[in-house]
Amino acid sequence: MSNFAFTPTAIPDVVIIDTIRHGDNRGSFRETWRQDVFDAAGYPYRFVQDNESISHRGVLRGLHFQRKHPQAKLVRAVRGEIFDVAVDLRRGSATYGKWVGTVLSEENGRQLLVPRGFAHGYLVLSETATFAYKCDDIYHPEDEGGILWNDPGIGVVWPDVGEFIINERDRNHPTLAECAFTF
Repeated sequence: MSNFAFTPTAIPDVVIIDTIRHGDNRGSFRETWRQDVFDAAGYPYRFVQDNESISHRGVLRGLHFQRKHPQAKLVRAVRGEIFDVAVDLRRGSATYGKWVGTVLSEENGRQLLVPRGFAHGYLVLSETATFAYKCDDIYHPEDEGGILWNDPGIGVVWPDVGEFIINERDRNHPTLAECAFTF
């Protein structure tokens, strides 16, 4: 029996990965990554960097991407709960400009596989959340770009958590229509 279930979303290249938690009176254990299982499922990513972020309720990070060094990401909430979003930025794709979102939490153990060519962002739903993700290329700070989190042309429906906490940079990203890059 596999500890992973791979489910394509409305954008088939973005995949929800459900994991199985094994528990007993000592606590629990969960596999979150196995190269051989991901290879066999058709997702042969080679991750080279792990990141972790801790944020408070209402923090919205994104929508971010890397221009010349795009990154595929395997994302999850280690603690707490987030609403995670991927936006297709691949010009010529049948799903260009479309988004998918899902709740990732410590409880559900769900992960989201976001391929290269997507913007990514998330909103913290719990009081605090620890967000962890693997990347298949190293981060190049000079290469970072972003799309406006509330771009009406994309129309992400963010959950209502009261006031959002968004940094100045993310408040001032261009809309998708204003961006001049291609993937």
